[in-house]
Amino acid sequence: NAPLRALPQGFRDEERDLKEAGISNWGQLRDLTDQNLSRLVATGRSTARNLKRLRGIAELVCCLELAPADAALLMHAGFATIAAIASSSPQEITNRTGRLERQLGSGRAPVVDLAIAKQWIREAKARQTTN
Repeated sequence: NAPLRALPQGFRDEERDLKEAGISNWGQLRDLTDQNLSRLVATGRSTARNLKRLRGIAELVCCLELAPADAALLMHAGFATIAAIASSSPQEITNRTGRLERQLGSGRAPVVDLAIAKQWIREAKARQTTN
């Protein structure tokens, strides 16, 4: 289980609250229940929306063994679940992630090409059959 490190700036309150709660890796974050998330919201500065986003990213990180940045890119491009990835085409994933990166103005070349998208879809489909 990869450690939770250097979450994006928009999640700094959540990162602090998770650390204080003893959540130190993606697997622990993925396994948090809605009740656990509610407790974190009630006792800290985290928002339920951001914690649920992070839990979704954690699901992709843990189940598909994606880098956190790749999982976040997929989630923000509209592929928030393993089922959504598994039912998509490589072209759809490359188009939507590329569009998101252009909108964000990163200035770098798109990180997702057809080969990477195919690999993610294959892994998502395999994960669906094992669960």
